[in-house]
Amino acid sequence: MIQFANLTVNDRSLYNLTMPGNVKEDRMRSRVKDIAVFLDKNGRMPSFSEIGVMVGLHSKNAVFKLVNTLEQRGVIKRDRKGRLIPGSIGAPVRVLGTVEAGFPSPAEEELADTMSLDALLIQNPQATFLLKVSGDSMSGAGILPGDMVIVDKGQVPRSGDIVIAEVDGQWTMKYLKKRGDSVSLIPANPLYKPIRPKNELKIAGVVTAVVRKYK
Repeated sequence: MIQFANLTVNDRSLYNLTMPGNVKEDRMRSRVKDIAVFLDKNGRMPSFSEIGVMVGLHSKNAVFKLVNTLEQRGVIKRDRKGRLIPGSIGAPVRVLGTVEAGFPSPAEEELADTMSLDALLIQNPQATFLLKVSGDSMSGAGILPGDMVIVDKGQVPRSGDIVIAEVDGQWTMKYLKKRGDSVSLIPANPLYKPIRPKNELKIAGVVTAVVRKYK
């Protein structure tokens, strides 16, 4: 089962998802990008009036609505004084080197670089969206319930990619397998059977990363 926004789809049912290509969502992503660029360039969040000028909103009420929406999505936050601060739009994280995942070995903390998680995980922000996973059909691929998958709708799907697809009117996430003119969707869990389209197959995007939060 996959959850997107406030809607849920699983391997057997579809609840009319608003999938990529939605003009409103594209506009919202563009506005988030503008704010992120301002933050990176100026080292601070823009004021309400600066946001209005930046995104072309002339009404204070429209700016407040935009800020409230971004706050609800966790993109930005407010401090105790009500000032805007970064949320998920946040600053780059320090890279302190490498860690041995096998046997323990001596290590020293070393600032190697800084890295934006957005820059690391997202290649094409305007064509990228998130889905929350709530099923186990892709557990063998390391995608577990509660994970967030990053999906790029701009990539050309290839055999072997994990894709978000609409199969005969139902949404699912599976490996895409092509062999000649034959196309099938393969789960990463032996409890589930492969899916072969009977009438129609639409690929909404390619899964490019998985995000898991432990605490």
